[in-house]
Amino acid sequence: MKKLTPLALLGAAALLLTGCSLSASGDTGGTVAAGSLAKIGDLSGATIAVGSKEFTEQQILCEITAQALESTGAKVKRECGMSGSATVRSALESGSIDMYWEYTGTGWITHLGKTDPIVDPVELWETLDKTDQAKNGITWLKPAPANNTYAVAVEAKKGKELGVSTLSEYAALANKDAAAASFCGAAEFFGRNDGWPGLEKAYGFDLPRDNTSELAAGAVYNGIAKQNPCNFGEIFATDGRVQALGLTVLKDDKKFFTPYNPAVAVRSDVLKKNPQLADIMAPISEALTDEALQKLNAQVDVDGSTPADVAKKWLQDEGFIGA
Repeated sequence: MKKLTPLALLGAAALLLTGCSLSASGDTGGTVAAGSLAKIGDLSGATIAVGSKEFTEQQILCEITAQALESTGAKVKRECGMSGSATVRSALESGSIDMYWEYTGTGWITHLGKTDPIVDPVELWETLDKTDQAKNGITWLKPAPANNTYAVAVEAKKGKELGVSTLSEYAALANKDAAAASFCGAAEFFGRNDGWPGLEKAYGFDLPRDNTSELAAGAVYNGIAKQNPCNFGEIFATDGRVQALGLTVLKDDKKFFTPYNPAVAVRSDVLKKNPQLADIMAPISEALTDEALQKLNAQVDVDGSTPADVAKKWLQDEGFIGA
């Protein structure tokens, strides 16, 4: 084996340290400075595996959780960026990970296979938690106020010009002037009962097909902002492009869309062994509003920062961890 020079050894050590702090998947051990969370609970000696799906918001939430737990003394194993809901849920059920942020609507519809929607967010969370604990040994901690649900948006000035700020007003416009109510959406949204067909039925309108455009999900945001090819479109409420592109989210005044509040899903045996997890994560969950997540997502998707850096700054700004 070729021996490394002292300089090479120093460089290798630095590389290893850098890799630990920036990698989306790996082990770290309590190097985050203590803040207010450390006064709530002490997880010294505990090892927690934290996972997430692959998209921006999930990567940020994974890093927020990992760094928060590290600040209370835990050793954290990161599995951020797993591919898809089914993969990360399977990892939780098998014990490959101990906890991750999932959306209450996804838990109810996708993981538990329930077809009847529950529109009240508190009732949805309580029913989901009770059912998943009994059936799968998975506990859902109290959800965040943010709601990453389907929503309909319009460019802000255009919305004021058309006098539309709610979905009821949009439905009235669609029945009066279909061209002005032109709508963009992704294929999945147009085909789901909790998407376009259900929306038309719930709000009482029937927009002619010629006034709808099917686009890739990511292209809808720019389509709305440029009012080409449509004035309105399907978005996800916490996406960072909502603020960055100056879009207005229409109020779902009939509460049609299923709530998708992010909540920590944790294996019940892990929570029983480390009951302070719930108290440590509670203030973080309370602080994650739609506006907070939009800003965090935009710092990654628009400004180009890393999820780890964005998570650290937010936790420090909130006083949850030390500087």
